[in-house]
Amino acid sequence: MSELDGVWEVERTGGALPPLHGVTKEIHGDQGATRVAGIPALPFDVRGRALHYRGLFRGFVDELEPDADGFRGRATFRGREFGTFMLRRRSGP
Repeated sequence: MSELDGVWEVERTGGALPPLHGVTKEIHGDQGATRVAGIPALPFDVRGRALHYRGLFRGFVDELEPDADGFRGRATFRGREFGTFMLRRRSGP
C-alpha cells in the first residue's frame, strides 16, 4: 500500500491551472485517475511521488511533496512547471 493510496481533493494554489472545483485524484498502487465530477477523466501511472499522465496527456507530470495537510503539487509539462495545487485526503486506501 502506497502513501498516496486513496481519494484526494484537489485545490488550485497558483499558475495556469483552471479552477479545480469537483476535481479529485483516486490512486490505487501504481495507477490512478484524475476525476472531474466523479467521472474518470485523466488516467496516470504512479512512479514514486510523481503522477505520469497517459494517452493524449503524455508529457504531463504532477510532482508531489508531503505537506502537513496532505501533499503540495507541481503540475508540469515536459519538465516545466505551469501550476501548483494541494492534495487533501478525502478517504483512505
